[in-house]
Amino acid sequence: MLQSRLNWFWLTLPWLLIFGLFWLFPVIYSFVLGFTNYRLLASGFDWIGFENYTRLISDPLFLSSLKNTALFVAVTIPATTILSLALALLVNRRFKGRALFRSGFFLPSITSMVVIALIFTNLLQRGGYIALLVEMIGLSPPENGFLLDSATALFSIMAMDVWMSVGYYMLIFLAGLKAIPEELYEAAEISGAGSFRKFFSITLPLLRPVMLFIVVVNSIKSFQVFVEIFVMTSGKFDTSTMVYFIYNTGLTTHFDLGYASAAAYALFVIILAFSLAQFFIIRRKEAIW
Repeated sequence: MLQSRLNWFWLTLPWLLIFGLFWLFPVIYSFVLGFTNYRLLASGFDWIGFENYTRLISDPLFLSSLKNTALFVAVTIPATTILSLALALLVNRRFKGRALFRSGFFLPSITSMVVIALIFTNLLQRGGYIALLVEMIGLSPPENGFLLDSATALFSIMAMDVWMSVGYYMLIFLAGLKAIPEELYEAAEISGAGSFRKFFSITLPLLRPVMLFIVVVNSIKSFQVFVEIFVMTSGKFDTSTMVYFIYNTGLTTHFDLGYASAAAYALFVIILAFSLAQFFIIRRKEAIW
């Protein structure tokens, strides 16, 4: 028995060392830094307790980043969920060439985010293709381009994020649709149920676990939005999000890693609370149904 445990320990030791060195240690160390005034280029630091966390509450840059992140989550999650479910229902039907459509919708989600962000940066600039389309329908695009206007910059990035993400979540919804027994739909048809009745009585209730997974995963992803902001606007024109604020505070402007660590753990608590609330709400609805 002892030999078996020793074998298990030696076999897992490389993984345990990598896990402790590259994940566990940085997590614990950054948590400790959140209670200090540590700066990257400073020779030392002092223990300041919860001063960084109280500073966050009154920091206008952090509050603006929090507002933008909350707006990003509130807009992109419902839009992505609804569109991906609609696409899954569409490509789940039998028609010629549906495999091509499935591949086409899924392709953006496996393309590099940096590449897509650079392409959309050109599309959204002044005189770009999207500006021309807006003019064709009789509207006036922003004078300097969609990404150089505070009223449209963040929403433009949201639209790109939704376009890129729907294909991936469509595939997950499609897997959920394939798992629903056809006998349920046949029994509903015999009972005289129409398409809408079958959707709300069979499809939607049985897709709730899949929807919970998609909403939680997409929420975590949306709270951590960074690459799009970094590539397309560099946080300007009221587009800074919480992760960009953490990056900017800790690694570019002030090298204030203590304050950035506190902001990172504040974001962690927000994501955790939001995810648990989603679990509670959806599970409660399942119990009611």
